[in-house]
Amino acid sequence: MSAPDPSPAARGADSATRRPGGRTARTRAVVLDAALEELATSDDGDLTLDRIATRAGVPRSTIYRRWGGLDGVLLEAIATFATDQARVPDTGRVEDDLRLWARSVHHTLTDPVSGRAVAALLGRASTRTAALRHRFWSVRSALVRPVVQRAVERGQLPDGTDADDVIRHVGAPLYYSLFVLGEPITPATADLAAAATAAAAHAGVFVRPAGALPA
Repeated sequence: MSAPDPSPAARGADSATRRPGGRTARTRAVVLDAALEELATSDDGDLTLDRIATRAGVPRSTIYRRWGGLDGVLLEAIATFATDQARVPDTGRVEDDLRLWARSVHHTLTDPVSGRAVAALLGRASTRTAALRHRFWSVRSALVRPVVQRAVERGQLPDGTDADDVIRHVGAPLYYSLFVLGEPITPATADLAAAATAAAAHAGVFVRPAGALPA
């Protein structure tokens, strides 16, 4: 004998859980956006699950059930933010790819919302923020690493070029100018950083001997 059909309410709850873009997905997006906003605008001592729930307009228990607490929702918010903000190019030319990636970094740092979030990650010394910062860099590096790896495979960069070194040198001048010197950054700043990094990469500056550890 076949099992009875579930009630309309049960079917609706099940489809909301499984359907991309359904209520569960919308709730997740709202909560993660709220977590990012709270990270960007609140001091560490004021950053609480209750504040995120209030901003998102959902019960605190909803966040706790899904993410297990404040650290869980913040880590997922940062990973999602790092992914959504990344515009990873694949033009076929490493010079163009690095320039477009530098422009993506520029956009992240100068956008009002994402710029505040990155500033919060860099400007706080708490253990929680250190973990979030590590998650941000890890996700971003994993997304962009293939840009350099493809260039090596195409013969545009020397074998042994360290992708993480290249990625760091594209972004470093932008972060240094904005957060250390307090100077505004422009698309021209991004283009210069990319061109300098591409020239250094072509010259073999970022080549590591097999088995060498990062500096």
